[in-house]
Amino acid sequence: MRPFSISAVVDAPRERVFAYLSDLANHADSGAGYVDEFRLERLESSGVGAAARYRIRFPLGRTWAESVLAELDAPHLIRLEGHMGRLDRIRTEATYRLTQAGRDMTRVEYTFEAAAGTPVDRLKGLLGFRPWLMAKSRGSLQRLAKTLEEGRPSSRAATVAAG
Repeated sequence: MRPFSISAVVDAPRERVFAYLSDLANHADSGAGYVDEFRLERLESSGVGAAARYRIRFPLGRTWAESVLAELDAPHLIRLEGHMGRLDRIRTEATYRLTQAGRDMTRVEYTFEAAAGTPVDRLKGLLGFRPWLMAKSRGSLQRLAKTLEEGRPSSRAATVAAG
């Protein structure tokens, strides 16, 4: 799947946006429209190595995905690596780039790319997964902006999976 980028301006200082996004427990809230069964893989939900597993509700089927915080460069960059699909065959990478967009405002640029492992996985991409995910990601950034601008804590912060 070809990479895509979307962006939004958040009326919050960059350090606060970085702190919120670098804690994977908060990602359950912004993905509420299309993510189910969001579970942390480790006790520590922030910092390099923190991981989460979740199910994506695509209209043509559901797929499991996992994201791991691979790189944190405060307060500029958050990079997540992961896998999704059957047997985790699709390698993914998501990046949040945070730039100053005026006094106490932050531009959040989200980039996502996925490398399909098989022809069947590539077919899903051709059946509309990319534009669907792009639209859902845009909604996620809007929910992120609303949460941070209203100053309320995440209402759906994830917990650690049992087991």
